[in-house]
Amino acid sequence: MTVKKPIYLDNHATTKPDPRVVEALLPYLKEYFGNPASVGHIYGWEAEAGVKQARQIIAQAINAREEEIIFTSGATEANNLAIKGVAEAYFQKGRHIVTVSTEHNAVLEPCQYLEKLGFEVTYLPVKKNGLLDINLLADSIRTDTILVSVMTANNEIGVIQDIETIGAICKEKGVIFHTDAAQAIGKIPLDVEKMNVDLMSLTAHKVHGIKGVGALYIRSRNPRVKIAPQIHGGGQERGLRSGTLSPPLIVSFGETIKIALKEMPQENERLRRLRDYLWQKLSQLDGIHLNGDFQQRLPGNLNVSIEGVNGPALLLALNSKIAVSSGAACSSGNPKPSHVLKALGHSDQLAKASLRFGLGRFTTEAEIEEAAEVVLETVRILRRQKIAASPQ
Repeated sequence: MTVKKPIYLDNHATTKPDPRVVEALLPYLKEYFGNPASVGHIYGWEAEAGVKQARQIIAQAINAREEEIIFTSGATEANNLAIKGVAEAYFQKGRHIVTVSTEHNAVLEPCQYLEKLGFEVTYLPVKKNGLLDINLLADSIRTDTILVSVMTANNEIGVIQDIETIGAICKEKGVIFHTDAAQAIGKIPLDVEKMNVDLMSLTAHKVHGIKGVGALYIRSRNPRVKIAPQIHGGGQERGLRSGTLSPPLIVSFGETIKIALKEMPQENERLRRLRDYLWQKLSQLDGIHLNGDFQQRLPGNLNVSIEGVNGPALLLALNSKIAVSSGAACSSGNPKPSHVLKALGHSDQLAKASLRFGLGRFTTEAEIEEAAEVVLETVRILRRQKIAASPQ
């Protein structure tokens, strides 16, 4: 007997790998198993050819050069390499970093680590819609600022920051600009030249790829960005990230991005339609709040806070029917309210009573219809129970 699993709507945490991606990976597990650094024989050449092709695909996807793509284990490592790498390479120029209070912990925690080493970090607030005040950012840049880090698309509320304008400000002021684009790659167009980005963190598993592989784009000219390596060893990836490369994962990353870019226009239209329908259904509830700007957000993201319910009780009541989260997956077991929702001005209680819906390539219309009805019914039951349990 097969147990029916809940509807999967947690695609910002991770996505189901596309079968075409898995198919592309398999030959590099079976046949082309060589070490791409073994340049003296055919096994190494075959593996290196797969890595080279994937590097080309990913570089073209963001309008970069092949040599500017450094493969990592994911976006967390890419963020750490970018932030700590710049801090170490430029600390004689300055020790001030600017970031945003709603960043992923993979940016916030490296910044907090650097504060212990004597760096100063400015954590900018956001407006109630989750977007950054551009003028505030411009005013926060000082003569000793060496790095600005602002994520492209937020992992919880899906808002897309004005990266092009932020990048232009950083370029004008001669400050290195890093963006965590883990949630953006394959979902919205990215162009490091147009966006004036110097460093960009990427990953595969947020867009129907495989976990365990990501990349960091490092600008090589106009200006050339210096990075101090954080992993030392065999000198792979131009000495910036030592360690034997994984051709199966890297090849799968290339295939992931190729598919996502090809299908992006029609897929975004489909996801936006499903997302809007879900919001239309859920907005029947009194006391429901949309988190984040509705227009400037990822097509597959909907984040809501619901008054009059206990957050943990809501998630518990839903988890047999819908797989959703109340915040970032890496901290979903944390009883603390989301720092992103708190930054929007929510109380602890309202922040905890939040649901993050992440729609993906395999989300169907029927699933959205069912999920909406389940949430509506569950909230109404919990509210009735609360009234019944309250002292008369």
